[in-house]
Amino acid sequence: MNIQTLKPADGSRQKSVRIGRGIGSGIGKTSGKGHKGQNARSGGGVRPGFEGGQLPLVRKLPIRGFNNKNFRKEYSTVNVGDLESFEPNTVVTLELLYENRVVGKMLPYGLKVLAGGEITKPLTIQCKKYTAAAKEKIEKAGGKIEVI
Repeated sequence: MNIQTLKPADGSRQKSVRIGRGIGSGIGKTSGKGHKGQNARSGGGVRPGFEGGQLPLVRKLPIRGFNNKNFRKEYSTVNVGDLESFEPNTVVTLELLYENRVVGKMLPYGLKVLAGGEITKPLTIQCKKYTAAAKEKIEKAGGKIEVI
């Protein structure tokens, strides 16, 4: 093998299309933009959803539904994997998690346990809500969940 015999693999290099370089190129004269008009101009075209000044369909459709933030229930959430740092047979409460900076805020509706991560230690967790997968992981590790 000599350096002068090296060449790129077949199909790995393609010639770039040179737009506007004569009619023989197939993309000459108007360069694939058609004749005149807004889209043929430099910087031409309109933004997505623009309908020529007519009231857009999105604004014509009625607004349906309303989520009242006053009735939202906010829980402090913790993943099962974050509880691995506690000693076995510890009773885990929201206050304990807050003191150890596992949760950032103590939100009004209490603690919700989610199933992210893995746990190997038996813990007793006092919470308001939990997911089914979280309960399964905790009980598999020998722990239990108490709903308060």
